[in-house]
Amino acid sequence: MTPARERGVEYLDDPATPEAVRRDALKDLERSNALFGGRAAVLRPLLALAPALPRHALLLDVGAGAGEIAERARVALAWAGVDARVVGVDAVASVIRAARPRLHAGVAADALRLPVRDRGADVVICSQLLHHFEHDDAVALIAELHRVARGWVVIADLRRSRLAAGLFRIAGLALNFHHVTRHDGVVSVMRGFSADELAGLVRQATGTTPTMRRGLFWRISATWRAGTADGA
Repeated sequence: MTPARERGVEYLDDPATPEAVRRDALKDLERSNALFGGRAAVLRPLLALAPALPRHALLLDVGAGAGEIAERARVALAWAGVDARVVGVDAVASVIRAARPRLHAGVAADALRLPVRDRGADVVICSQLLHHFEHDDAVALIAELHRVARGWVVIADLRRSRLAAGLFRIAGLALNFHHVTRHDGVVSVMRGFSADELAGLVRQATGTTPTMRRGLFWRISATWRAGTADGA
């Protein structure tokens, strides 16, 4: 059975976290995404959308972090014939500055108040950000992603599991991850969602039923087309 969602506290959510610690943890997160399905959870649904995207598309990555998933998305879409201009948004100014070499543009902003006009992006991706929010703010975030998308939205996140949390703790030790990464990773898993919970949040925020996918290593994604009602 899926355990109850835990509130938890992640060190990287604290603006006072030292920049050196933040850099080390983001490097670990990049390795984790490569090894444990974080990239694939975004790229798989995104590539399925490629035939529906314009040849020249604007991709907005909300919660871009180090920018590695946005960069991988750009490269993958290029192989699929889509020339994507990638814009990243992150709440921490130093993080988005560091990510700029991987992006066409970046901005530090609150994900709940994106500085983007309505229907401003062809596709919006949001990876491993939603679990940082409690229910009402999670709904607000999804509504904001929906607002700025004129095409599609892809949310990828973690599926809650005590087994996944335990295995990440062991893997983090084996891979010599920073203790902040190990702590935040376990908390993140236990703040994650079941597929039904994530789909329910999307329906509540947008009135649309998303396409749900499960990936390896307890990953899930929700994909829907903005501006449609009940039938992504």
